[in-house]
Amino acid sequence: MNPTTTPGTQVVAGELHRIRRGREKRFSAEAPSEPCRRPARVAVTLALAHTIQRAIDRGEIRDQAEAARGLGVTRARMTQMLDLTLLAPDLQEAILFRTSSDSRESFHERAVRTVSQLRSWAEQRGVFAPLRASPLERILPRSQENAP
Repeated sequence: MNPTTTPGTQVVAGELHRIRRGREKRFSAEAPSEPCRRPARVAVTLALAHTIQRAIDRGEIRDQAEAARGLGVTRARMTQMLDLTLLAPDLQEAILFRTSSDSRESFHERAVRTVSQLRSWAEQRGVFAPLRASPLERILPRSQENAP
């Protein structure tokens, strides 16, 4: 034991790895495993919106209000979710195949909701294009993207 340490203090020799899970931060002596890949949160929400819309169309659920009560969300939130189904089909496909890793979302539902409010699919595609780009492509101006 090192004589300069105070009582109750532990000295750790070796490597410590910082681990983040949500808002929790801690340290571990074990190296972190590969990032956990899962469907993006907005992709799960869009898939749920399609399921709800199909149930309403079939008559299994009377209306959006009944669906909201059944899921325990507000009617406003239900409208937000179902508005995602108004996106252009190719944008919906891009969202459904999106993945996230370890609480890092590639883009957030709020940004996608603003796109879904546009009436024209062409306008939606124009606004959605920067969201699709990687973070580096969003930072670099167009003239620098193809620079050697």
